[in-house]
Amino acid sequence: MESLSPDEVLRAVRDALAEDIGTGDVTTLATVPQDHTASALMVAREPLVLAGIDFAFTAFRELSTDVSIALYKKDGEKASPGEPLLKASGPARALLSAERVALNFVQRLSGIATLTSRFVDAVQGTGARILDTRKTTPGWRRFEKYAVACGGGTNHRFGLYDLVLIKDNHLAALRSALPDPIRTAVGRARESYPKLKVEVEVDTHEQLDSALDAGADIILLDNMTPEQMRHAVKKCRGRALTEASGGVTLEKVRAIAETGVDYISSGALTHSARAMDIALDFQA
Repeated sequence: MESLSPDEVLRAVRDALAEDIGTGDVTTLATVPQDHTASALMVAREPLVLAGIDFAFTAFRELSTDVSIALYKKDGEKASPGEPLLKASGPARALLSAERVALNFVQRLSGIATLTSRFVDAVQGTGARILDTRKTTPGWRRFEKYAVACGGGTNHRFGLYDLVLIKDNHLAALRSALPDPIRTAVGRARESYPKLKVEVEVDTHEQLDSALDAGADIILLDNMTPEQMRHAVKKCRGRALTEASGGVTLEKVRAIAETGVDYISSGALTHSARAMDIALDFQA
């Protein structure tokens, strides 16, 4: 996963500030004189893996170039409760108006990084790698997949354009194809996009055999039991990589990894991660 560019961070921050401030932060404008200055410390309130700190930095600086920033943690680093992440000092109005936008980015993305880190830790030593999915917040996919990488996860395809993934609905649409839907789909994919990897979702051993015979690069084992996965992994060894998917939880992921699968994908990394408890404390 390549780092987020300053330009894409800036665009996202500007959109978020425009959404939040609108025609003006009426509370701050009414109550805080323009010449007042302040310092604020962003602090972790619970154990976390940090992600998105550049969004906070950019939000404060976007509202005033007179804001100075001290960074105490980098993305991908762990923080304990009470540890400072960032300190912003400068015009009080800028700090107050940027506060929520800065926290929203860091809390949300750190939540994804932290949950991913827990999955990665749970499969440590098995050889399995944790993958994300396309189950992301619209418009935030780059950011959320970046957060997965901060947590030690591996990014799966970024969209419908960079990997052929033949799923059950594709096969249903080809149910009358000969010699069978999987061979037909893989053959057409190879012909149309010869440079792309081809992955096939299977949920039966008959489909697994067809996908292997068709020469799929990766076999997606959908909602299989650990015993079924173990059998499938043996069949695929030396012929195709394997990915487990469906019903993957933190409690189950170790048992899934121990079947020998190469990858384990979980939409929960991005669609179910909760925001981390992070505060911005203004200092007297």
